[in-house]
Amino acid sequence: MTKYVAFLRAINVGGHTILKMADLKRMFESFGLENVQTSIQSGNVIFESEADTLEKRIESQLEKTSGYKIKLFVRTMRELQSIVSKSPFTATAAETVFVAFLNKKPDRKNQQVLLALISEADDFAVKGREVYNLRRDREKSVFSPNFVEKILKLPVTTRNMTTLTKIVDKYK
Repeated sequence: MTKYVAFLRAINVGGHTILKMADLKRMFESFGLENVQTSIQSGNVIFESEADTLEKRIESQLEKTSGYKIKLFVRTMRELQSIVSKSPFTATAAETVFVAFLNKKPDRKNQQVLLALISEADDFAVKGREVYNLRRDREKSVFSPNFVEKILKLPVTTRNMTTLTKIVDKYK
C-alpha cells in the first residue's frame, strides 16, 4: 500500500463548501481508501491505497457524495517529503513559505511570466507540479491561489510549509 495526501481546494474557506473533517474521513473510507486520517480543517486527507490514478476518481466520488465539485491534488507521502525537504526557500521569522500544488507541470511561457514577478515582497520557484513562494512582505505580496491560477492557467491549491512539515512529521 502507498500512503497519499490529498489536498482539497477551497473547502471550509469563506463559508463556502463546508465539510466537517469527520464527514470527509467517512467519505474517503467509503471510496475504499484505507487508514484515512484528516489534518486541520482546510482539507488535508492522508490515506493508503494500492491504486495510483486517484485524483479524477476521488473528485467524481466526492461530488456524488457531498454535492460539491471539489478539485483536489494528490501526492504520495514520499513526494510530499521531497517537496518539503527540497524547498528552495527557508523562511525567517517574518517570512512565510507557501507551496502551490498543480495538477500538471505549467508550460514554460507561463512559468516565465510568474518568475518575472519576483520582487522584494515575493520570490517564486517552479519545481515540477509545485510552485514555491517565499513571501517576505504580506502587505505588498501578490501571491494568492487565484493569482497563481491566472498566471499559470491551471487549477491550484496552496498550503504553507509549516502545515506541510507537520503532515510529513506526523504521518510519514
